[in-house]
Amino acid sequence: MPVSASPHSPPAPHASAAPRRRLYWHRLFFGLWYRPVEILDEARDRSVWGAAAFLCLLCGALGTLGKDSFWEGWRVGPALALEAMAIADVVLVLASLLLGIATQAIARRLGGNGKFGPTVTLFVVVFWATDLPRLALDACLPGDSFPVRAAAWITSAFGYAFAALLIRGQHHLPTHKAVAAVSIQMLAAVALLKFPATTV
Repeated sequence: MPVSASPHSPPAPHASAAPRRRLYWHRLFFGLWYRPVEILDEARDRSVWGAAAFLCLLCGALGTLGKDSFWEGWRVGPALALEAMAIADVVLVLASLLLGIATQAIARRLGGNGKFGPTVTLFVVVFWATDLPRLALDACLPGDSFPVRAAAWITSAFGYAFAALLIRGQHHLPTHKAVAAVSIQMLAAVALLKFPATTV
Protein backbone atom coordinates (compact mmCIF):
# COMPACT_ATOMS: atom_id res chain seq x y z
CA MET A 1 0.00 0.00 0.00
CA PRO A 2 1.56 3.33 -0.97
CA VAL A 3 2.40 5.71 1.78
CA SER A 4 0.82 9.14 1.45
CA ALA A 5 3.07 12.12 2.01
CA SER A 6 2.71 13.92 5.29
CA PRO A 7 1.29 17.44 5.04
CA HIS A 8 4.30 18.61 7.04
CA SER A 9 6.93 16.79 4.95
CA PRO A 10 9.37 19.01 2.99
CA PRO A 11 8.46 19.65 -0.63
CA ALA A 12 10.00 17.38 -3.19
CA PRO A 13 12.94 18.92 -5.05
CA HIS A 14 12.09 20.45 -8.38
CA ALA A 15 12.86 18.35 -11.41
CA SER A 16 15.94 19.49 -13.25
CA ALA A 17 15.28 21.89 -16.09
CA ALA A 18 14.78 20.32 -19.48
CA PRO A 19 17.89 20.44 -21.66
CA ARG A 20 17.99 23.18 -24.25
CA ARG A 21 17.24 21.96 -27.74
CA ARG A 22 20.00 21.84 -30.24
CA LEU A 23 20.43 24.95 -32.36
CA TYR A 24 21.11 23.75 -35.87
CA TRP A 25 23.21 25.87 -38.19
CA HIS A 26 20.49 26.52 -40.76
CA ARG A 27 18.14 27.80 -38.03
CA LEU A 28 20.88 30.07 -36.74
CA PHE A 29 21.85 31.43 -40.17
CA PHE A 30 18.40 32.01 -41.63
CA GLY A 31 16.66 32.76 -38.34
CA LEU A 32 18.74 35.90 -37.99
CA TRP A 33 16.80 37.38 -40.90
CA TYR A 34 13.21 36.70 -39.87
CA ARG A 35 13.33 36.47 -36.03
CA PRO A 36 16.70 37.80 -34.87
CA VAL A 37 15.70 38.59 -31.27
CA GLU A 38 14.44 35.06 -30.61
CA ILE A 39 17.39 33.40 -32.35
CA LEU A 40 19.99 35.48 -30.51
CA ASP A 41 18.23 34.79 -27.22
CA GLU A 42 18.19 31.06 -27.99
CA ALA A 43 21.88 31.17 -28.95
CA ARG A 44 22.88 32.99 -25.76
CA ASP A 45 25.86 31.45 -23.95
CA ARG A 46 26.45 28.97 -26.78
CA SER A 47 29.80 28.77 -28.54
CA VAL A 48 29.39 28.03 -32.25
CA TRP A 49 32.97 27.61 -33.46
CA GLY A 50 32.00 25.22 -36.24
CA ALA A 51 29.30 27.50 -37.63
CA ALA A 52 31.61 30.52 -37.47
CA ALA A 53 34.43 28.72 -39.28
CA PHE A 54 32.05 27.35 -41.93
CA LEU A 55 30.61 30.80 -42.65
CA CYS A 56 34.08 32.34 -42.89
CA LEU A 57 35.18 29.70 -45.41
CA LEU A 58 31.96 29.97 -47.42
CA CYS A 59 32.03 33.76 -47.54
CA GLY A 60 35.73 33.78 -48.31
CA ALA A 61 35.13 31.48 -51.28
CA LEU A 62 32.22 33.59 -52.53
CA GLY A 63 34.24 36.77 -52.16
CA THR A 64 37.13 35.25 -54.10
CA LEU A 65 34.81 34.09 -56.88
CA GLY A 66 33.63 37.67 -57.31
CA LYS A 67 37.16 38.91 -58.09
CA ASP A 68 38.37 39.19 -61.68
CA SER A 69 41.88 38.37 -60.48
CA PHE A 70 40.71 34.91 -59.41
CA TRP A 71 39.36 34.06 -62.88
CA GLU A 72 42.45 35.43 -64.56
CA GLY A 73 44.53 33.19 -62.31
CA TRP A 74 42.18 30.29 -63.05
CA ARG A 75 42.84 30.61 -66.77
CA VAL A 76 46.57 30.52 -66.08
CA GLY A 77 46.46 27.63 -63.62
CA PRO A 78 43.50 26.33 -61.57
CA ALA A 79 45.76 24.93 -58.86
CA LEU A 80 47.33 28.31 -58.18
CA ALA A 81 43.91 30.00 -58.16
CA LEU A 82 42.58 27.50 -55.63
CA GLU A 83 45.69 27.93 -53.51
CA ALA A 84 45.10 31.69 -53.49
CA MET A 85 41.47 31.06 -52.44
CA ALA A 86 42.64 28.85 -49.58
CA ILE A 87 45.08 31.49 -48.37
CA ALA A 88 42.35 34.15 -48.55
CA ASP A 89 40.04 31.89 -46.52
CA VAL A 90 42.64 31.42 -43.78
CA VAL A 91 43.28 35.16 -43.61
CA LEU A 92 39.54 35.80 -43.44
CA VAL A 93 39.06 33.34 -40.58
CA LEU A 94 41.86 34.96 -38.58
CA ALA A 95 40.61 38.49 -39.30
CA SER A 96 37.06 37.53 -38.32
CA LEU A 97 38.25 36.05 -35.04
CA LEU A 98 40.22 39.21 -34.31
CA LEU A 99 37.08 41.28 -34.88
CA GLY A 100 35.16 39.06 -32.47
CA ILE A 101 37.94 39.21 -29.87
CA ALA A 102 38.06 43.01 -30.13
CA THR A 103 34.29 43.14 -29.65
CA GLN A 104 34.52 40.95 -26.56
CA ALA A 105 37.30 43.09 -25.09
CA ILE A 106 35.46 46.38 -25.70
CA ALA A 107 32.19 45.01 -24.31
CA ARG A 108 34.00 43.87 -21.16
CA ARG A 109 35.65 47.26 -20.88
CA LEU A 110 32.22 48.91 -20.99
CA GLY A 111 30.98 46.76 -18.10
CA GLY A 112 29.71 43.67 -19.91
CA ASN A 113 29.85 40.19 -18.43
CA GLY A 114 29.44 37.95 -21.47
CA LYS A 115 31.48 34.81 -22.05
CA PHE A 116 34.37 34.75 -24.51
CA GLY A 117 33.42 31.84 -26.78
CA PRO A 118 29.75 32.73 -27.39
CA THR A 119 30.51 36.42 -27.97
CA VAL A 120 33.35 35.86 -30.43
CA THR A 121 31.73 33.08 -32.45
CA LEU A 122 28.24 34.58 -32.58
CA PHE A 123 29.68 37.94 -33.63
CA VAL A 124 31.41 36.22 -36.57
CA VAL A 125 28.20 34.37 -37.47
CA VAL A 126 26.14 37.58 -37.35
CA PHE A 127 28.63 39.49 -39.48
CA TRP A 128 28.93 36.89 -42.25
CA ALA A 129 25.36 35.58 -42.21
CA THR A 130 24.08 39.09 -42.92
CA ASP A 131 26.72 39.56 -45.63
CA LEU A 132 25.78 36.43 -47.59
CA PRO A 133 23.23 38.15 -49.90
CA ARG A 134 25.77 40.74 -50.98
CA LEU A 135 28.45 38.13 -51.58
CA ALA A 136 26.09 35.98 -53.63
CA LEU A 137 25.24 38.95 -55.85
CA ASP A 138 28.87 40.02 -56.07
CA ALA A 139 29.84 36.55 -57.33
CA CYS A 140 27.42 36.94 -60.25
CA LEU A 141 27.39 40.69 -60.98
CA PRO A 142 30.03 43.41 -61.27
CA GLY A 143 31.04 44.79 -57.90
CA ASP A 144 30.10 48.36 -58.84
CA SER A 145 26.62 47.45 -60.12
CA PHE A 146 23.57 48.95 -58.42
CA PRO A 147 22.20 45.65 -56.96
CA VAL A 148 25.54 44.86 -55.33
CA ARG A 149 25.95 48.37 -53.92
CA ALA A 150 22.37 48.42 -52.63
CA ALA A 151 22.84 45.00 -51.02
CA ALA A 152 26.03 46.28 -49.37
CA TRP A 153 24.19 49.18 -47.72
CA ILE A 154 21.22 47.06 -46.63
CA THR A 155 23.26 44.16 -45.24
CA SER A 156 25.59 46.58 -43.47
CA ALA A 157 22.64 48.12 -41.63
CA PHE A 158 21.24 44.73 -40.67
CA GLY A 159 24.64 43.44 -39.58
CA TYR A 160 25.23 46.50 -37.41
CA ALA A 161 21.81 46.20 -35.75
CA PHE A 162 22.11 42.45 -35.16
CA ALA A 163 25.61 42.80 -33.72
CA ALA A 164 24.35 45.43 -31.27
CA LEU A 165 21.46 43.13 -30.30
CA LEU A 166 23.92 40.30 -29.78
CA ILE A 167 26.22 42.27 -27.49
CA ARG A 168 23.30 43.77 -25.57
CA GLY A 169 21.98 40.28 -24.79
CA GLN A 170 25.31 38.52 -24.22
CA HIS A 171 26.82 41.19 -22.00
CA HIS A 172 23.65 42.64 -20.44
CA LEU A 173 24.60 46.14 -21.59
CA PRO A 174 22.28 49.07 -22.38
CA THR A 175 21.72 49.67 -26.07
CA HIS A 176 24.03 52.67 -26.39
CA LYS A 177 26.94 50.76 -24.87
CA ALA A 178 26.23 47.73 -27.08
CA VAL A 179 26.29 49.98 -30.15
CA ALA A 180 29.58 51.51 -28.98
CA ALA A 181 31.09 48.06 -28.44
CA VAL A 182 30.61 47.05 -32.08
CA SER A 183 30.99 50.40 -33.85
CA ILE A 184 34.73 50.49 -34.58
CA GLN A 185 34.95 46.89 -35.79
CA MET A 186 31.79 47.01 -37.89
CA LEU A 187 32.62 50.33 -39.56
CA ALA A 188 36.19 49.26 -40.33
CA ALA A 189 35.15 45.88 -41.69
CA VAL A 190 32.34 47.35 -43.78
CA ALA A 191 34.63 50.01 -45.26
CA LEU A 192 37.32 47.49 -46.16
CA LEU A 193 35.17 44.55 -47.29
CA LYS A 194 31.92 45.97 -48.65
CA PHE A 195 33.07 49.37 -49.96
CA PRO A 196 36.74 48.98 -50.86
CA ALA A 197 38.38 51.89 -52.63
CA THR A 198 38.91 49.83 -55.78
CA THR A 199 35.16 49.53 -56.35
CA VAL A 200 34.23 53.17 -55.80
